[in-house]
Amino acid sequence: MPQHYPFSAVLGCEADALDDMGLALVLTTIAPEIGGVLVRGEKGTAKSTTVRALAAVLPPVDVYADDRFSIDPTNPSATSPDGPFAADASVLTRPVRLVELPVGATEDRVLGSLHLERALSHGKVEYEPGLLARAHRGILYVDEVNLLHDHLVDLLLDAAAMGQVTIERDGVSVEHAARFVLIGTMNPEEGELRPQLLDRFGLTVEVAAPREPTLRAEVVRRRMAFDLDATAFTERYRDRDRSLTERISSARDHLPKVRLTDAALLKIAEICAAFEVDGLRADIVTARTAVAHAAWEGRDEVTRADIRRAALLSLPHRRRRNPFDAPGLDEDLLDQLLGDDELPPEPPEGPEGPEGPDSPEGPDSPGSPDDDPGRHEDGSSEQPDPMTSEGDSEPPLGPESSQDSGPSAESVVGAAAAYRPKLFTVQGLGDGAAGRRSRALSRTGRRVGATAGTSGSLHLVETLLAAAGKQPARGRTSGRVDVRSEDLRVAVREGREANLVLFCVDASGSMAARKRMTQVKTAVLSLLMDAYRRRDKVGLITFRAQDAELALPPTHSVEIAAQRLDELPAGGRTPLAAGLLEAATVLRRERLRDPRLRPLLVVVTDGRATDGPDAVARSLQAAEHLAGLRVTTIVIDSESGPLRLGLAARLADVLGAEHLPVAEVSAESLAGTVRTHTERGVA
Repeated sequence: MPQHYPFSAVLGCEADALDDMGLALVLTTIAPEIGGVLVRGEKGTAKSTTVRALAAVLPPVDVYADDRFSIDPTNPSATSPDGPFAADASVLTRPVRLVELPVGATEDRVLGSLHLERALSHGKVEYEPGLLARAHRGILYVDEVNLLHDHLVDLLLDAAAMGQVTIERDGVSVEHAARFVLIGTMNPEEGELRPQLLDRFGLTVEVAAPREPTLRAEVVRRRMAFDLDATAFTERYRDRDRSLTERISSARDHLPKVRLTDAALLKIAEICAAFEVDGLRADIVTARTAVAHAAWEGRDEVTRADIRRAALLSLPHRRRRNPFDAPGLDEDLLDQLLGDDELPPEPPEGPEGPEGPDSPEGPDSPGSPDDDPGRHEDGSSEQPDPMTSEGDSEPPLGPESSQDSGPSAESVVGAAAAYRPKLFTVQGLGDGAAGRRSRALSRTGRRVGATAGTSGSLHLVETLLAAAGKQPARGRTSGRVDVRSEDLRVAVREGREANLVLFCVDASGSMAARKRMTQVKTAVLSLLMDAYRRRDKVGLITFRAQDAELALPPTHSVEIAAQRLDELPAGGRTPLAAGLLEAATVLRRERLRDPRLRPLLVVVTDGRATDGPDAVARSLQAAEHLAGLRVTTIVIDSESGPLRLGLAARLADVLGAEHLPVAEVSAESLAGTVRTHTERGVA
């Protein structure tokens, strides 16, 4: 068995000096009800190394020798599908398991399924446990959790929240415990998790490589020493790991003794309300984390320091209002909300009730106008808005975004608020990775038929029908059906796939008018948000001045695409042909990389080509070349004003594309147009 890198050898994971990542992992093992940890960070920051090392420092567990579900023998209320067990049943002590969930895992592998061999050979219905059963009382680790199918992420988080799994499928009805520490790691550059799923992780930490040369050198020195002699290196850190194990065990024992006073709970509620987090999950997780931190520090009561550390781990990812908001927390505001005074040991009870003079809100409290330099005599306050800070405020219009910019000058304008766009899909039926855009054959979705094979969900009825007609030839006239491998049929399902959405955006001088560019950027931003929700891969090509540029190679990080779009200047000539040819090059390259990933090309332009005397002819030739790739294309026409040339519509005809004015990208605008025509018809 390969040795894992020691946990205490990871920089920032020493027991007395845990960084955010090390502390979050330790706290969620002390109190698994916190709900797991999501670790976000750039590649090469020891995310996977640290998580795999964590299992080795956790206290071992006692289990029944014949129990596949690892229930606790000391818990009389714990039940197992393999039980019940006799009083003298064999019990063994084993290390905590680290169960890794592959990104490409199926639902059957996660939940468990019918034992096919015994069902077909012996006619016996028996349940084969999945990864959730194996992870009970251990760690379930998902690397690149942002690439995991959404329905599997929902399933994992529901199981982690409920602490049990119920399976009703394939003639099997099983319920078993599934209490585990869920840990996910991800690189934000490869795509984000939906905010709804981010909220389900108890804690989130951001990690980055150290910038100080001495620290970087120390990391390299330790890694090279481990690779040279893993046994000797692990032995060197054995005492530190053992000390960490003892401290975790002690914190678990101390956890029920920690008091969370009413004053502490009220302070947690004040903080969560001030940061405007949705729902009450943030309050619950922050309270549990503060209690676990107090137990880790050996305290009997939750303090201000415990609440502060808990808030920094549990709130940043819950402040996001849309997919492109960066997670983070205003620490100055947090300190202001916490105040300088320690929490009272017991909730004060004044003669006039909670609002009385002796209550936390009374005139002598830290939050009173007399003690708050930012509060006026009338009670109003100049506290900063928790959802905005100096860095988040909109800068005043400068020379770059001035309305006096001419069509040849560069200008940068931002997008307005995004809206719900019309759904664009790729024509035909694909077989790409699961997503939410175009029709495709997939492992999930509605069942549309069956086919011979062994990969996929077994279609039991079709399998028995295929075997039934062959029974006489196999010497069977009655009794058990003789089913062989060639009879197996798996379900064919139709669901939705993710696509490559490639944006080709005109950023020339004809687009530089402030209102028009704002309209275009808003439409593209809305389509980007739609691509984010549908798990698409996106790319961005811009063309202006003399050439086209691949501003963002195809990626799952829609956030980066939104940032590049926001920074996109407009001005200069319109090299439409160069933009279309660049799109053709990118599409051919991506087709070679992943033939199953079907593309959707979105061209945003007014159709005017102005980069030379033969610009229009070259643009139409480029469009004919691009049309030869047979890619589903949408031309979003940004032309406006009373005099319209209709060049974008002509371009769409050559491309064989759908033509759509930019004002009709919004689903609500389309609905309004249809409603208007319907009302006129009725009248």
